[in-house]
Amino acid sequence: MADTATTASAAAASAANASTDAPPFQLGKPRFQQTSFYGRFRHFLDIIDPRTLFVTERRLREAVQLLEDYKHGTLRPGVTNEQLWSAQKIKQAILHPDTNEKIFMPFRMSGYIPFGTPIVVGLLLPNQTLASTVFWQWLNQSHNACVNYANRNATKPSPTSKFIQGYLGAVISAVSIAVGLNVLVQKANKFTPATRLLVQRFVPFPAVASANICNVVLMRYGELEEGIDVLDGDGNLVGSSKIAARHTLFVASTGHICH
Repeated sequence: MADTATTASAAAASAANASTDAPPFQLGKPRFQQTSFYGRFRHFLDIIDPRTLFVTERRLREAVQLLEDYKHGTLRPGVTNEQLWSAQKIKQAILHPDTNEKIFMPFRMSGYIPFGTPIVVGLLLPNQTLASTVFWQWLNQSHNACVNYANRNATKPSPTSKFIQGYLGAVISAVSIAVGLNVLVQKANKFTPATRLLVQRFVPFPAVASANICNVVLMRYGELEEGIDVLDGDGNLVGSSKIAARHTLFVASTGHICH
């Protein structure tokens, strides 16, 4: 019955969108094809679109209701594919897919650019002291830790102690790598002053990249231990998988955004 209702909604939406450029809507699926780099790039831009930060509570409720109507086959006539894709984009940007609760604005994927850019600028400031290096690395990893935690797989409860352990591990690794590389560069007698200054400018990159991998793994290590829930095409729980958890963390740690 649910399949019939969904099919009816899809048919109605398709008929209403015959003259638009938007692809046919698919609930829970990416709008852009993931088989090409360009499609994945556009999907990535959709996820980090900061405009969703300004969506009102009323607009969010309307988006959620529109998707519910589509799911249950009660979609009103005239709704376009573009409206459905927009509704799904808003819901996925603001609400956690497992808890259905609002994600705190600075820790949403769409907030990564406006809230993360000032931190990146701080990491790349020239002539940093030991104190400033520690501060910016701490701030960066604190932000990353909160983003990782806020967007974690929440199908299974995780104790606060694991979050604290992961957070401390991520911060310590970032600070240690950054400070250690700075000390090594300063003690490198073979470098000219100009070369030493140039190398120091690039120290934040390996420090942040290495620490970010540690951050993702440590913050979400519970998923590796217990696995994550796996659903079939109809959204029914079929079991728990550690392999799926490893794949998810690998994708997250290599720079892709997973939600």
